[in-house]
Amino acid sequence: MNLLPGALAGIENAFFRLLERLMVFLLAAMVLMVFGNVVLRWTVDSGIDVSEEMSRFFFVWLTFIGAVVVMREHLHLGVDMLVGKFGRKGRLACMMASDALILFCCAVFFWGTWQQAAVNASNVATVTGISMLWVFGVGYFTSVAIGLMVLMRLLRAFTGNVSERELAIFAGTFELDDAVHIKRGLE
Repeated sequence: MNLLPGALAGIENAFFRLLERLMVFLLAAMVLMVFGNVVLRWTVDSGIDVSEEMSRFFFVWLTFIGAVVVMREHLHLGVDMLVGKFGRKGRLACMMASDALILFCCAVFFWGTWQQAAVNASNVATVTGISMLWVFGVGYFTSVAIGLMVLMRLLRAFTGNVSERELAIFAGTFELDDAVHIKRGLE
């Protein structure tokens, strides 16, 4: 789902395709490093320390980058049993309240990452020696990216530009059959 209009939508799609490819790389690298260490420990009773550390770091990055991608697709867990029973105004009010809370959490997350930056920059990883800011600094990316997506949706809500489809997705009433019809242009 594009969050930006017109020509910017292509840039947005390319950016999220890049994030998805990065996630595939991180997951594949984690699997190779962990599997390689298991085989090494089983066969020669030793492992590669760098791969243990980097697989943990990749997992952190994968998790936070994945949160951004999932936010764009509206796939985070939600309690939609009540919201699904509301009409347009009720759903819109719930979506705006939810988005305001998410935006607040993003601000707190960014501020916490900012407060910890000096500590993380001065700490280095035991094996690789890289600054821990490279690991935990992903909080900047995640909080800003999710915050911008939510801010754009809030702006659309305040200006009355939220589609029925988007409200149905938020309320959990958007069915797969509806998606097929919309994709084919039948609705």
